[in-house]
Amino acid sequence: MAAAGFWDNQETAQAAVANLKSLKAITAPLDELTTAAGDLTVLLEMCQEEPDMEEEVEQEITRLESLCEDLKLKSMLNGTHDKSGAIMTIYARDGGTDANDWAEMLLRMYIQWASQHGHQVSLLDRSDNDIAGINNATICVRGSMAYGYLKGETGIHRLVRISPFNSEGKRQTSFAAIDVSPEISDDIEIEIDEKDVREDTYRASGAGGQHVNKTDSAVRLTHEPTGIVVQCQNERSQHKNRASAYKMLRARLARVEEEKREAEQAQKYKDKARVGFGSQIRNYFLHPDQRVKDARTGHSEGNFHSVLDGNIQGFLESFLRWRIGQD
Repeated sequence: MAAAGFWDNQETAQAAVANLKSLKAITAPLDELTTAAGDLTVLLEMCQEEPDMEEEVEQEITRLESLCEDLKLKSMLNGTHDKSGAIMTIYARDGGTDANDWAEMLLRMYIQWASQHGHQVSLLDRSDNDIAGINNATICVRGSMAYGYLKGETGIHRLVRISPFNSEGKRQTSFAAIDVSPEISDDIEIEIDEKDVREDTYRASGAGGQHVNKTDSAVRLTHEPTGIVVQCQNERSQHKNRASAYKMLRARLARVEEEKREAEQAQKYKDKARVGFGSQIRNYFLHPDQRVKDARTGHSEGNFHSVLDGNIQGFLESFLRWRIGQD
């Protein structure tokens, strides 16, 4: 990083910094545990002579057990792309305006989580609904093990609440779908035959005024062999939107290949059936009581608003344990 010209290419420089952070996330606590283990031996010897130190020893053992558990979780993040950034797309599904509002609530939740963990978030695409919320949005989350933690969020998220958009105050169930793919570095080869990609351009939508684009700058790519569709309209330039859309397509194709490998290894890891993009994975309740429960792992939280403020780490970690059958 101190070398001359390191920062000339921002993308490769940021990738190197992210790689360094990922390595330090493992080596720093490992170094701390190694040092603390030696100190604990001394503490135990002192405790034999001074029984009053027993409480201090118990507290240190509890702290080291917590560090060990954290490292064990990180050791589960050993997939091909787990240390990569995550490209996350959120779609409003069934539920009308409530679903659009719900999709935007989830978008905020993931941005809050990323902020709490020191990750960077960039908006790649966003389509606002005419009444409230969003039709869909795509963000890129960059940080240590971002994809490793977020990949389990792929699937359907269900909300049950008293609808703020219903004048009769009836309970409404709405759905949002989430798709997560790894951000693929340019030096990783993902073969895309341009003959297999159909490109459509269209006028970017927006909230009005200065946000409305008056040229066909938005780009939609359809990969015909797989049926994968990606789009980007966040930039004013069609060229930049096309570059971002191809980046998203490469990410989706990389995830397809990863899923194939995971399917082959499912028996080895005694994995449960794969949860796909169309599967309901988590339920969020605001009525009749407040709770959030994961349909796969059984992990639940009683504070709905805390979860929507980005406190989802418990769900992410429980999925890692569940995925390799360690619950």
